[in-house]
Amino acid sequence: MTYGYVYVAQVAMGAKDEHTLRVFLEAESYPGPSLIIAYSHCIAHGINMTTGMQNQKAAVLSGYWPLFHYDPRLAVDGKNPFVLDSAAPKFPFKEFAYRENRFNMLTKSNPQEAKRLLDLAQEDIRGRWKVYEFLASQASESEMHQEFHQISAHKEPV
Repeated sequence: MTYGYVYVAQVAMGAKDEHTLRVFLEAESYPGPSLIIAYSHCIAHGINMTTGMQNQKAAVLSGYWPLFHYDPRLAVDGKNPFVLDSAAPKFPFKEFAYRENRFNMLTKSNPQEAKRLLDLAQEDIRGRWKVYEFLASQASESEMHQEFHQISAHKEPV
């Protein structure tokens, strides 16, 4: 996304299948490079694989895996190219993490370290969410220019 000309999206089919489909169609139609980062559950997560899609949804709802897309074509149209497609986290990360054995294992061998790392992960999720909200709230360049001109038009000459 920092390059400004690459279509980028983060998806989780179990959370929002329509979002995943829309992103794939947009990425395919984009006339430049596209990158889709997809959440993929696996048996190494230590889950019942029949609940994999529900775990994907929990990952999104906890804020661990936010959904977004960055479409440079929006900037050409004067819009913000970064769109945050998921709502703010609905529950703490630990409610998602402890569904999976990969996170539970440390609680058995070193509970204090597990708690410390879980707290750090939660802080990381909060920090990333704030950054994504900020990016999504930014006006497009043309909107900022319009706002600046409206403000300067109302100022008294110095």
